[in-house]
Parts: sequence; C-alpha cells; structure tokens
Amino acid sequence: MRQIVLDTETTGLSVDDGHRIIEIGCLEVVNRRITGNNLHFYVNPERGIDEGAMAVHGITPEMLEDKPRFAEVADEILAFVRGAEIVIHNAPFDVGFLDAELQRLDRGRFRDWCAGVLDTLAMARELHPGKRNSLDALCDRYGVSNAHRKLHGALLDAELLADVYLAMTRGQDSLEIPLQSAASAASAGGVDGEWPPTGLAVLAADAAEIEAHQALLKAIEKDAKGPSIWAQLAAEGQPPAN
Repeated sequence: MRQIVLDTETTGLSVDDGHRIIEIGCLEVVNRRITGNNLHFYVNPERGIDEGAMAVHGITPEMLEDKPRFAEVADEILAFVRGAEIVIHNAPFDVGFLDAELQRLDRGRFRDWCAGVLDTLAMARELHPGKRNSLDALCDRYGVSNAHRKLHGALLDAELLADVYLAMTRGQDSLEIPLQSAASAASAGGVDGEWPPTGLAVLAADAAEIEAHQALLKAIEKDAKGPSIWAQLAAEGQPPAN
C-alpha cells in the first residue's frame, strides 16, 4: 500500500480570497514504512503573503522570488501522488488550495489524481472527542518529538504527521502480527497453534510485575466472588490466552 503524507503552506487562510500555495511537502509511506522518498517545493505565488501567515511559517515574499511557479512543478507533484492514498491533517484546507491551483491549469481536481484522501484531523476527533487534536497536540499525545518545530513548514509537518499517523493506527498493524507470525511458523515447519509463534520475542515478567499481577487477580476475584479465569487455567496447567 502506497501512501503520501502531504502538507502545504499558503499566503493566507482563505482560498476564496485568492490565496495560493507557497510550499508543498510530500513524504512517501509504503506498507507502513517511511521510505525516505520525499518531494518538496517552495513556490512563487505571484502575490503577497499575509502578515499572519508569515508569522506562522516564516516564509517571506523575498524568499520566493526565484522559486518556480506552481505551473512549473504541477506535473512532478501529480506524478508523485498518482494512485496513492493521500494523508493530510485538516484535508479540506490543503485539498481546497490544491484544487484551486489545478483548476487554474485546467487539470481537474486533486482527488482525480490519487486513490483517495485520509483526513487525520477527522480521525483524531473520532479517537479523542472533546480533546485538542492539532498536530502539536497529537505529537504530545503520541510521544512524537516536535521540539525542533519552531515554525510551520510543509515538509517538516509532513514528517511529523507521518509519525503521528503511524502511531494513531499502530493497533491496526499489531493485529496482523500473530497472523504473520503464524504464517512464518507454518512456512518454517512449525505446528499449527504453536505458541509463541516463531520469531516473536517473549519478555518474562520480573518479581515486582508478578507480585502486582497477583494483587490484581485477587482484586478481580474479590469483585467477582470467584476464581479468575487466569487462576483456573493455571490450575489446569494451561497458559492463559492473551
């Protein structure tokens, strides 16, 4: 599965006011692995930049005077994203600007060029209702270091978003581990149902962890007014299923 994590910086907040893209950063992820294959452009917007926007990303008109126009990099951008799922934080904002740039070139809509768009802001709101779900907030929540992010930047933010997205969806990936391990065991001549599967690291609990586990079991049994399933399996000499 090929995905492109994408971010843009713009001259202002509203595409309806004629604001344009001034930076685009794209980062490739294949089968949940960041490949290092990136695409990054600064773009001359052929217009001024709002002071509020400059305060966010630090990009000035003077920095863009010798940069290509969007029309000059459009083909390379479209070739890079073609057929991939696009991962964007607050997708309507970036897609709106991309649509406007493509429409100026009579190139259709951005979604016509990719397999679909996944909005991580919408995903985060479902996972964490009522909480802040900005990119900075998600970095804090998922332990992604953003200490080097003093200003917004399209490629920098795409890199941070890639780490956040992979952390947000890690549970989906972990569900595949037993199946893959079982397949590996079978191909290596393992026995069906073998536990632990071949290649799976098993970490033994230390004394403090065992003591804490036993205390938890006693609390469960007290509330349930009966032996726990773990205690019953242990008595029968069977390992508890995880």
